[in-house]
Amino acid sequence: MHRGVGPAFRVVRKMAASGAEPQVLVQYLVLRKDLSQAPFSWPAGALIAQACHAATAALHTYRDHPHTAAYLQELGRMRKVVLEAPDETTLKELAETLQQKNIDHMLWLEQPENITTCIALRPYPKEEVGQYLKKFRLFK
Repeated sequence: MHRGVGPAFRVVRKMAASGAEPQVLVQYLVLRKDLSQAPFSWPAGALIAQACHAATAALHTYRDHPHTAAYLQELGRMRKVVLEAPDETTLKELAETLQQKNIDHMLWLEQPENITTCIALRPYPKEEVGQYLKKFRLFK
């Protein structure tokens, strides 16, 4: 199904045409680092798949939000940042904070084991969500 250019994209384009800096949208993902270590020892591919699942689910869930629509209009300019959470408890605490602050996100659970693996936010200007993510470092 083809979607027309939505109002958010027109606003971003209008800002660029007027000389104002267009808003940079970023999709943040927070992935559990402990899953790559003993006793879990998941391979890199399995962890990458979890982040992909979470990112796709967030984009689909919030596809009608103006930021998501604008983000998807320029596929070659998508920005994602993958951060690491040390463990499940930290990831769940972040999910709780995001929920309380009304930050749109998807908490991904690997099935059928029901293991919490990753959080993906919908695309946001980094200024709107940076304060909730600043304690997390880039995933290594």
